[in-house]
Amino acid sequence: MEISAIKERLSLSEVLQHYNLQPKNSMLKCFMHDDKTASLQVNLEKNFYKCHSCGKTGDVIQFIEDYEKLTKHEAIKKAEGMINTTSALKNTSLGDTGDFGQTKISSEKSALFLENTFSYFRKALYCSVPAKQYIEKRNLDNSILEIGYNSGQFHHGERKSEALINNALEVGLLLDKGLINNRTGEKGYSIFANKCICFPLKNKENEIVSFYFRAIIENKNGKHFYLKNRSGIHPGYPKKETKKLILTEAIIDCASLLQIKEIQDEYSLISCFGTNGLNEEILNAIEELKELEEIIFCFDNDDAGRKAVKKYAEDFRDYKVTTVELPNNDVNETLQLHDESIFKELLEKRKDIFLSTEKIKVTEGVPSRDTTQTNNLQNPIDFLQQKDLLKSLNNLIEKAGIIGEENSRLLLFLITISYLNKSPLHGIVQGSSGSGKTHIISRIADLMPQEDVLRFTRITESSLYNWGEFDLFQKIIIIEDLDGLKEDALYALREFISNQVLRSSVTIKDKKGNNKSSHKIVKGQFSSLSATTKGETYEDNMNRSFIVAINESEEQTKKIIDYQNLKNAGMIDRNNEQKAIGFIQKIVKNLKCYEVVNPYAMELQLPDKVKNKRRLNEMVQSIIKQITILNQYQRKQTSDGKLITEIEDLEQGIEILFESIILKIDELDGSLRQFLEKLKKRFDGREFNRFEAMEYTGFKKSQLQVYLNELVRLEYLKQKGFVNKGFTYKIGYSDDIGKVRQELKDHFHKIINKLKLDANGS
Repeated sequence: MEISAIKERLSLSEVLQHYNLQPKNSMLKCFMHDDKTASLQVNLEKNFYKCHSCGKTGDVIQFIEDYEKLTKHEAIKKAEGMINTTSALKNTSLGDTGDFGQTKISSEKSALFLENTFSYFRKALYCSVPAKQYIEKRNLDNSILEIGYNSGQFHHGERKSEALINNALEVGLLLDKGLINNRTGEKGYSIFANKCICFPLKNKENEIVSFYFRAIIENKNGKHFYLKNRSGIHPGYPKKETKKLILTEAIIDCASLLQIKEIQDEYSLISCFGTNGLNEEILNAIEELKELEEIIFCFDNDDAGRKAVKKYAEDFRDYKVTTVELPNNDVNETLQLHDESIFKELLEKRKDIFLSTEKIKVTEGVPSRDTTQTNNLQNPIDFLQQKDLLKSLNNLIEKAGIIGEENSRLLLFLITISYLNKSPLHGIVQGSSGSGKTHIISRIADLMPQEDVLRFTRITESSLYNWGEFDLFQKIIIIEDLDGLKEDALYALREFISNQVLRSSVTIKDKKGNNKSSHKIVKGQFSSLSATTKGETYEDNMNRSFIVAINESEEQTKKIIDYQNLKNAGMIDRNNEQKAIGFIQKIVKNLKCYEVVNPYAMELQLPDKVKNKRRLNEMVQSIIKQITILNQYQRKQTSDGKLITEIEDLEQGIEILFESIILKIDELDGSLRQFLEKLKKRFDGREFNRFEAMEYTGFKKSQLQVYLNELVRLEYLKQKGFVNKGFTYKIGYSDDIGKVRQELKDHFHKIINKLKLDANGS
């Protein structure tokens, strides 16, 4: 049996049952190391597992291999045996009942109960503000679609009866866990899929036989739920006269298309249950469509989606099989970011899988290695394997709408993707008010997988302590205004960045309502980008924080204005921006976490007169490590799987980090240094007043006065005069930052040249 067939037929849930493992809140104690608290998370819907402690991850076959310490071949044989055992048990328990679209408990009575319950769920949706906000956020129209909401109250009030309780227990909407209400003495029940929106699954007779639930808030139990003995199809069995059938990967994607009238009129739709969810019931329903001519796949725009389409296409060779290339991750995300009319265009441009010479792998929708051709398509792995990767990536970032700031944007990108590693990095972007610092960190965040990005305008004093234990694990945190955080919030953030964990003593109520102390832990392996007007204040208090100064020069301002004007004139295609963003997101998803060995680490010495040498050295080494990881498809590995840094990585790291190193050496922060250099260029050797400075620099009165006062305090400017008559200023200390920059460049250049000569000589 092929590996792909094993993965399709054997679920992780069945494997866990075989080993008598029962996950609690989707977590198990990891069997690959001494695990005192459960750190291994299992995703039963997508059939994979991941340990948040040791980083081990895999599918059902890998689980068997790791759990029993088998070889890959032995694990495959073991998996085949499990499939045979499971199939035999299923045949024994189900007997001859092979009708699809019917659950084990299906009957007129249960179908009527589910219909009535869904009617209640639909009404509950209109009464729930959070549920309505969620579907509005997802651009779903509940006046057109069949959507309900499980508020957890369907078995209360006037509706409550013994029959309702028994029916709910039978179908799995209530779970009997032996709970007793201490106040009333009545039996209590655990509610399945509480606080979830709901979609019906239907049989051939168009009866509701099951439900799919989607959590509207993230929780440890997961976000996708199905009733036991799941059966049925969403939105229902297609019409017999169907000629064109669209298959989506997820139910919310299917619902997104259902509300578009042009699609409803011309196509039928069926939702699969994930990339491994084109089940036998759906296949039988398709087989019964005698007039069917074309099957259109509209799966997610990621590796898993493309592989699933390629696999399933082989089952439909009797039909015309096409695929829709989405500009974003999935159908619903595309709907959120575009007008619904885009789907008409996407469907018209769908590609025939068997006729196309490009097949599935070609459709990536961003610049090829010739970055001037934005419409050329390319695979992200091919992109990562090219020689001048950083140069091409930098050009692609510009295509995504980040203009200028060439080294800064690359540095911020490298900092951000470090969230995948055990020692993530953090960046602070410093600039004057209105300089675009918030814009650049927001656009860099757009280039990351959006499910991993958390954006905050502010953080309250206790909010970081209240996340779930793994809610901030492998995430990216964007803080738009670091200056707005209070000291307690800054302290919590500082501890998080330094130690990757927050521990707090909290008070909770036990089952009897008594107060009880408890220990709460939040683990935080995340990278972060923050914006501030006063970077030095925060950088001194945070380990591994890089200061990046916004380029506030006239040349950079002209670049931005020219780009804005071209965009408003319609000379820049906004769709190309979105394609570039989507492609970079795919690049990030194709990066794996590695440890890095730098054989040149001892040779890379900083000059003796550099300040903060310990911190600077750590910064330089960490960025070189990130560049090596970015170049992982081109780098050799040690026998134990660690990436080996090359001289090219050192050279690129120093170039990208150079301005940040200068900021570490310089007494002045980036904005203040740029302001002083402007004054020196115009007024060196003569007195000037604030009006002359304002006219030349373009700064507003308040910001200008702050900078003048700070330079006076640091004795770079001499101030003369009185408050009532006005002050004049003169350059008091003219340090030669240009000379410092050149000396540092020469120092690094000498090191790199020596390493290259030694390498060629050996």
